[in-house]
Amino acid sequence: MSEGNAHPYSWSSIINGFFDGNEINQVGYPGVTAYLNANQDTVGIHGAEVTHVWTQDKSMSASIAQSGRIPHIVDELSEMIPFVDAVILARDDPENHVEMSRPFIEAGIPIFIDKPLAINHEDLAWFVEQEQNGSFIMSCSSMRYANECRILKTDMSKLGKIELVTAVGKKDWKKYGVHLLEAIFALLDDPKTVSVQNVGSTDKAIVHLELENGIQVMVHIFQNISPTFQLSVFGSDDWEKVEIKNSYSMFRDNIIEFIRSVQEGKSRLPFHKTENIIKTLIAAHESLGAGGKVIRL
Repeated sequence: MSEGNAHPYSWSSIINGFFDGNEINQVGYPGVTAYLNANQDTVGIHGAEVTHVWTQDKSMSASIAQSGRIPHIVDELSEMIPFVDAVILARDDPENHVEMSRPFIEAGIPIFIDKPLAINHEDLAWFVEQEQNGSFIMSCSSMRYANECRILKTDMSKLGKIELVTAVGKKDWKKYGVHLLEAIFALLDDPKTVSVQNVGSTDKAIVHLELENGIQVMVHIFQNISPTFQLSVFGSDDWEKVEIKNSYSMFRDNIIEFIRSVQEGKSRLPFHKTENIIKTLIAAHESLGAGGKVIRL
């Protein structure tokens, strides 16, 4: 479990159909309890169960197990390999993803890796190689499945030719830029990125993207602004604004897509879409380090 990321609690509860709100509140995630309470009638996913849990701290594992009724706590990651059909690596610190996913990938276990998959070219290249060699790897931000964006996508034709997308979010580029990139790229049917430029600062990312279809994108991720995730799409005929608020809905749909993928034997999210987004994320990081240089992909 990585600091500030409650997915081990919420995702296991969404799958297993049970949650201990008092336990979740006690460890500091009342927002998770609130959205699980609000959606009690749809908590639980037929055909799947979280059966094993590991974290770096056994007391933390016990807390998650209690909260989501997970029957087995293991001392080492690899202990669960003989007993599970798939794994969710619910950490959002990408520097640990290769090391922690390797035992499962090498054992042929399908794995979902929380966003962002990687933050440097070396790690991304390793995942690309594993996937090309037949490993089942799925990774994305749940904002790919945001209901608010799906609603907009049904009416995109009324906007005319899309010219510009602007997006605003809170926190840091490494962990939260990927959220808005995922929402934007899914909305636009995953065009390839042509160039990336980050003219912001460490705690104020201001990232310009040019996409292969000519659409211009501006993404702003600021550490010290009011919490929000919103985007605006401007076309030749009209424009629309979306504010993404329904975390539960997008988490549940993301989990369902992973479970369906496991049942079907391959990821329903083509890996090249994830690769494009992660390359874009890394390029913005590199651009900032190079004083705002334009990085071409």
